[in-house]
Amino acid sequence: MNAPIHVPVLVREVLRGLDAGVPGVYIDGTLGTGGHAAALLEAHPRSTLIGLDVDELALARAEERLAVFEGRVTIYLSDYRNLPDLDIPWPDVRGVLLDLGLSSFQLDAPARGFSFNHEGPLDMRFDMRNKTTAHKILHRHSEARLAQVFREYGELRQARLLARRIISVRKGSGLETTTQLRRLVEEVCRWRPQRGKVHPAAKVFQALRIEVNNELDKLDVFLERVLRLLRPRARMAVITFHSLEDRVIKRTFLRLAGGEGEPLVRVLTKKPETPSEDELAANSRSHSAKLRIAERV
Repeated sequence: MNAPIHVPVLVREVLRGLDAGVPGVYIDGTLGTGGHAAALLEAHPRSTLIGLDVDELALARAEERLAVFEGRVTIYLSDYRNLPDLDIPWPDVRGVLLDLGLSSFQLDAPARGFSFNHEGPLDMRFDMRNKTTAHKILHRHSEARLAQVFREYGELRQARLLARRIISVRKGSGLETTTQLRRLVEEVCRWRPQRGKVHPAAKVFQALRIEVNNELDKLDVFLERVLRLLRPRARMAVITFHSLEDRVIKRTFLRLAGGEGEPLVRVLTKKPETPSEDELAANSRSHSAKLRIAERV
C-alpha cells in the first residue's frame, strides 16, 4: 500500500513571507517529506536548502522527492534544536522555516500511534531513537504527573479524573493500543459527538505527543539563538497547529521586537497568517495552521 501523501500547508504564504524569490540559503528545520522544501527550491534556481528532521522514514521520502534538485540540498538527521550547533553558512542564510505540525505521512501510519482514529501501538515518537513512548508515559508517570501533562499540554478539564482512571487501569490489563486509550477517554469525559466540538482524545493525544517528543522544551531559547545568528533582513517563519506553540512563538517574537535595548527582530505578522478558503476546501487538516514571521533587524 502506498504511503499517504502529505500536503504542505500555507505554501504560498511561506514563500511570500520568506521572500523566497530572492536566491540564497534556506533552512527547513522540520523537513518532513520535503513539501515546503521543494517549493522553496522551485522559487529560485540558484537557491540552496539545508533540511533537518528526526524522522528517518520521512527523510527517506524527502530524499526521493528532492533528488531532482541535485547538488542544491543538504540533509541532516537531527532535531531542529541542534541547528545552532551545526556547520551552517549563517551569513548566506536568507530564511528559516519551522512547521511544527504532524504530517499526513505520520498521522495516517497506524504503527506510529499518532492518531486515535487508527488502531495502533501507543508510540507517538518522531525520532525512533527516542526511548520514551506514550506507552511508557502512561504506565510509568505518577498520577500527579499524568494530570499535569493532560492539563498543561492538552488543556483537558478532566485531566485529574483521567489520570486517576489510567492508574487504575494499568494495575490490571493496562493500556496497549490507541483505540483502547480512545475508549477510556470517551468514557471518562462522557463524550457524545457534537458538531464543532473537539474530541477529548485529540487533546489527550496532543498532550502525550508533546510529552513524548519534548516539543515545547526550550522552544523560546532556540528561536532566540537562531534569530541572533541570522544576518539583517533574513527571516524566520514558524507554522503552528495548536495554541500552546503559537503562544510561545508570538510571545518570543514580541519580546525580541521590543523590550530593553535595541530590538533584535521586526514582526511581519501582526496577526498570524491562516489558510485561505480554497486551501481549507482542498486540505481540511490545514484548518488550525497559523504562520508567524519575524525579520532580523
